[in-house]
Amino acid sequence: MACAASAAVATVGLAVSPAAAAPATTTTTTQAEPGGVCTAADLGTRHPYIKTSEVTPTITHFKGWYVTNGSTGTQSVTTSVQTTISVSVGVTGNVEGGFAVETLGKVGASLGLNVQVNYTSTSSASTSVTWNFRNPGYYGLYKGTKKVTGTYGSLNCNRVQQNDGSWALRWIEGADTGSYTTYTTLEEGAVRCEDTVPANSIMRKAQNLLDCGSATATAKHPAGPVPSAKADQARHEAEKAAKAEKSVKATGSPAPATRAALNCQPGAYKIDVPGKPLNWSAPLLANDGIRLRESNWTSAHLDNWRLCNVTENNGVIEATLWNWGNGGCATIPADIANREQAYLTTATCGEDDLQRFYIYRDVPGSSKIGVQNKYTGSMLGHDRYADGELIRQFSSGRQDGTGTYTLTGV
Repeated sequence: MACAASAAVATVGLAVSPAAAAPATTTTTTQAEPGGVCTAADLGTRHPYIKTSEVTPTITHFKGWYVTNGSTGTQSVTTSVQTTISVSVGVTGNVEGGFAVETLGKVGASLGLNVQVNYTSTSSASTSVTWNFRNPGYYGLYKGTKKVTGTYGSLNCNRVQQNDGSWALRWIEGADTGSYTTYTTLEEGAVRCEDTVPANSIMRKAQNLLDCGSATATAKHPAGPVPSAKADQARHEAEKAAKAEKSVKATGSPAPATRAALNCQPGAYKIDVPGKPLNWSAPLLANDGIRLRESNWTSAHLDNWRLCNVTENNGVIEATLWNWGNGGCATIPADIANREQAYLTTATCGEDDLQRFYIYRDVPGSSKIGVQNKYTGSMLGHDRYADGELIRQFSSGRQDGTGTYTLTGV
């Protein structure tokens, strides 16, 4: 892998004058708020904030049912699936790790709703609704929920230059955003066309599926099921939307295309544990990961990294991490990228967001950083300080400060 030095991107490197530096503390803050104070220990963490929310009454199961004078009383009616809702957060769709749970918790708190905060899905199979029919008529038997969708952003700790020219660490809007889907507790019931029900309610949504005013709704029927054209149309639209969403997720992270060269900054760095001898060391074997190792004569540049194809936006560096020792680029393996604590490794360099990383920096005069994968949004860190410990992704980062590293020039 040829690494060509690029003067154009060298200007966004980490070398800055310490003259305006403010001292950075090392204790973490308890509450992340936009513009709030953070510390060097927070560089390797992230927290969500909710950007948009939409609540939509949704029918998950439905059956049109006609009750005659001779069929009143309690009956169990098997309803058909209208739509299936799965809880998801982010591009991987999983609810795994602290960031997803915190995101959904903030959604519920901001809306005053009790929403699902773990991976769950409404039933994709027909289920029964038991109801006491006191009067004859055309009923819609339903199960439903309030579907909650929206977008989120992340708050990351990064250095910010203040009006007086000094620097401070603040919670800023991070580069990664995503969408979420969740839902409230399921409810079930029965509704007729002539019933007065609250607007924008689950019951009103079910009433709309009765196709009130149509010939089917006004005709007399024998006791039992009655087809609904509106319910059939709504079900087909839901199935079509679900297939489209699944197709998008399946193609969200294509295989990278190999590139012949990178524009790399001339300097090389070690990514150290602050104040300790262990640092990131790339693997020699393809099936191994990047581990904490101590540099020695056998390292053979495996602990030396270059920042390549560097850009900077709002003070946050985005770069590819090229390893001098094995010629590969740091990446999260695509087949496990959706997992909490997936390990970091190196692979053939390619045009792939799994190989791109955001670097959050301490105030000038300090070389402490936090590292975030662009595709997954997760922060990089380690479980414990030990020789051979794998570097892994953590959706919220390491709240104990073990996701904060030092970028040391070599």
